[in-house]
Amino acid sequence: MVTAIVLIDVEADRITEAAQQIADLPGVDQVYSCAGDVDLVAITRVADHEAIAELVPGHISKVEGVLRTVTHIAFRSYSQRDADDAFSIGMQA
Repeated sequence: MVTAIVLIDVEADRITEAAQQIADLPGVDQVYSCAGDVDLVAITRVADHEAIAELVPGHISKVEGVLRTVTHIAFRSYSQRDADDAFSIGMQA
């Protein structure tokens, strides 16, 4: 499974509609509207790099109002939950 974080610039009057259309795409796990340098952040989870190559330019970038995307491929996930899960393997609650 490959996780990618896609930063998305959208025309101001299309943010809500674009966010929903992107959220409805297969492979898109979550979409956040945010303040700052970009309008939307999409978290994608797909089978392989080829699927990212199809999803971002083939679907996300073609949503009406999307002006630009920047994609970051995730290598590892770090969270307290991950650490807790790792240390609880084999233990009974």
